[in-house]
Amino acid sequence: MVTRAMRLAIVHTEASTGWGGQELRILTEMAGMQRRGHRVHLLAPRAAQIFAAASERRLSVEPLPIEWKRLPGFMAVRRWLACHRAEFDVINTHSSTDAWLVALARATLTKTPPIVRTRHVSTKINNSRATRWLYQHATAHVVVTGQALKDQLMHSNGFAGSRITSVRTGIDLTHFRPLDRAEMRAKLCVDARPAVGIVATLRDWKGHDDLLDAWMLLRAQLPGWQLIVIGDGPRRAHLEQRVAQRVLAADVRFTGNRDDIPEWFACLDVAALPSFGEEGVPQSLMQAAACAVPAVSTHIGAIAEAVVDGHTGLLVAPRDPPALAAALLRLMLDRALRESMGRAAHIYAQANFGADAMLDAMEGVFARVAAGSR
Repeated sequence: MVTRAMRLAIVHTEASTGWGGQELRILTEMAGMQRRGHRVHLLAPRAAQIFAAASERRLSVEPLPIEWKRLPGFMAVRRWLACHRAEFDVINTHSSTDAWLVALARATLTKTPPIVRTRHVSTKINNSRATRWLYQHATAHVVVTGQALKDQLMHSNGFAGSRITSVRTGIDLTHFRPLDRAEMRAKLCVDARPAVGIVATLRDWKGHDDLLDAWMLLRAQLPGWQLIVIGDGPRRAHLEQRVAQRVLAADVRFTGNRDDIPEWFACLDVAALPSFGEEGVPQSLMQAAACAVPAVSTHIGAIAEAVVDGHTGLLVAPRDPPALAAALLRLMLDRALRESMGRAAHIYAQANFGADAMLDAMEGVFARVAAGSR
């Protein structure tokens, strides 16, 4: 942990206007750093969901039009840096757009804080000259949210491992914990049928379509279960239409976005996340484990760091509904196996997913980068 004498001033940038695990990570990290005595500040578009969420959490946030890689965004960042560059020790960028805007603006000024770039997803990056400049020269250090993402940058892009640190997202283990199932089902009006659930933003690559395809197979083999879809997003209308077309309304429930996620996990027998792209270590899988719910997911990104295959859950190939159905069926048919994996998942979460480990690691990165620029 950084000592009192080494308190830092950290400004975060986030260009995305959407909502998901990345935005939650930023806010969790900011709140934790603030509790530890550091100064934190966020720059984001006024229309971004993280802007409102930061305000609600009483975190320092300022609107900046950085949602696009365009001249107005560049000029806004440059003006901000020119005015505030002496106030902060480090800039933490989070999405491609703000990473480029900050890097380019910084290149036109002197005595600006160094950049730490956090990559939250496993999307491959190209090896163009411009991209290599961004990652290897404009950026002082890269943080990734799973070891698999670090390996990808080293092996596919040839980036030096010494300039990359894997810092898994941490969660609040006092908040995400097992709760009484009967009590939570009564509170949330969830009926007595056993349940599979998915907690994720409704984006295509989270695999909701694959889950519905698998559910059609499962429904024929093992009726009497329900599927709970927790979250919201741009694919909701599409998914609701598919449910209606396949006459699954009696089996599938959409909850929308929820703040009471531990209570919903208490209602589940199995968690699913059949992602096929752009994952680090998904927070929903860590949350499920902390709540003692076994999970079925895929070999994508750093998911294997959240689900230990055969121990805390099962992993299958992405974009393979029959394989997904088979893995789900294995757990759905075997209550003892579900409970055993759920207990193992809870123990694994307690040892690996706490927020303090994330904060300690990020403090170390920020302190080293800030010290190196002085």
